[in-house]
Amino acid sequence: MTIHAETIHVSGIRCERCVARLAGVLQDHPGLEAANATLMGQVSLRWDDERTSREALLDAMARGGFREVAAV
Repeated sequence: MTIHAETIHVSGIRCERCVARLAGVLQDHPGLEAANATLMGQVSLRWDDERTSREALLDAMARGGFREVAAV
């Protein structure tokens, strides 16, 4: 098991309901160990690289309307 942890900035989080919606999008995602989002759009993720990938998590969030914001 290889655990990765990363905090990414996403667009689409404007209120507590958005945070709850993001949680729903990621709930039961295979290999996701932990996820925590703030109202500032910071999403901390911890996942098992043998069961999922960063790209799969980003795809799941994108399907829910949350997109990664590129660093400036």
